[in-house]
Amino acid sequence: MSRLDLFIDRMVSQRACLDFAIAQTAAMPGPVFELGLGNGRTYHHLREKIEGRDIYVFERAIASHPDSTPTEEFALLGDVVETLPAALERFGPTASLIHADLGGHNRAKNDAFARLVSPLIEPLLAAGGLMVSSDRMYFDGLRELPLPEGAVEGRCFIYQK
Repeated sequence: MSRLDLFIDRMVSQRACLDFAIAQTAAMPGPVFELGLGNGRTYHHLREKIEGRDIYVFERAIASHPDSTPTEEFALLGDVVETLPAALERFGPTASLIHADLGGHNRAKNDAFARLVSPLIEPLLAAGGLMVSSDRMYFDGLRELPLPEGAVEGRCFIYQK
């Protein structure tokens, strides 16, 4: 499969999974966390689709498109290994939806990073909350859900507390 086809599968899957998670958590209170901003496409999508919930972005340094940049009060800057535990102290287990797109192009590195951050992400979710990730995660107390129609197996994952 070409890299272009892999990219398209990832984007289509990401949108399908995010739209599913947004709909499933629409009645839940609690913030939404975007782990990894990059260019800001998924953050912009979340802002367009979510009403009544704050969306916080976790990023090392903001370098997104101007239309997709959070205000300073909603940007939690630094290494997620440090900002996720700080967020747990600040917010507790209240996140209704968490989206993570933290990996790069090296699958082995992505997997090692997923193993490192999974235990930092899990306690942030509220009961019933959903976590959407571009990489397989490793949670003790979350269950993996089937992908919605339109998503490609292995290109996106959904977990529920």
